[in-house]
Amino acid sequence: MRPVLDIVALRSLIAVADYGGFHRAAGALALSQSAVSQHVRRLERTLGGPVVERDGRKTRFTAHGAQLLQEARLIVAAHDAAVRRLLSDDGPEAATVVIGATEHGADQILPVLTEAVREVRPGAEVRVRIDRSARLTDAVDRGELDLAVYVTEATAAAGNPVGGLPLRWYAAPGWKPPAAPAPLPLVAINEPCVIRRRALTALAADHTPATVVAEAGYLAGVLDAARAGLGAALLAVPGGQHPEGLTTVEGLPTAFPVRLSARPRHGADPSVTCAAVEAVRALLAAGENGRVA
Repeated sequence: MRPVLDIVALRSLIAVADYGGFHRAAGALALSQSAVSQHVRRLERTLGGPVVERDGRKTRFTAHGAQLLQEARLIVAAHDAAVRRLLSDDGPEAATVVIGATEHGADQILPVLTEAVREVRPGAEVRVRIDRSARLTDAVDRGELDLAVYVTEATAAAGNPVGGLPLRWYAAPGWKPPAAPAPLPLVAINEPCVIRRRALTALAADHTPATVVAEAGYLAGVLDAARAGLGAALLAVPGGQHPEGLTTVEGLPTAFPVRLSARPRHGADPSVTCAAVEAVRALLAAGENGRVA
């Protein structure tokens, strides 16, 4: 018999990649960390080799694992698209709605999106994906997502403007910038990143020397580095809520908000996408009206 890839295990593998580790993937999937680990081990037994490895406190995909991840995204997308097509004939209320968001402000944007979808389609299963903007718009074009909210400047894909993410400087409690002329230590997401560029541009315009001392592939790593006291980070604060474990840093230059857009899938239910877009617009409008950055 040919080996069979478990769709549930593939979802866990994708979550490990998208959320940056087993612990965060388990939280996103509402599973225990041991369950996510068992899913990945099941895939490794099926394929006869390791797909993820520990790299210190981080999780790293092997070459075989990276290949599997790519195929897993295609398999899960095809599966979900088929389910949507099959269920839509029996009743649109039962179909799955898949929404994506940039990780900047996702902790506030995704609940608003999810609630808006459920108000219009109370019987729908809502699934979410957090990723970089270019990957989100590509996923919409492939039919993997019904709607994506992304950083406008990060991709050439056209979308509907929904508002701006206010930005503010944060660091660990008690952290102090070094005395001049030492450069300001920054923590930021790897390039390409619009907020990273916004931070460096604002500091350069203010004639404040700066250097990136820590960078990460995802926002979670930036937050961890900032909480560890490695430097200051420019972060999005939609709705005026501040990141846990960090405090604002005064005296650094103001950075202009990052603009967001929404891109619906071709053929997506317009009532769902309109409700979601308006909900995000309301959230971002409240944040911009009350911003202090």
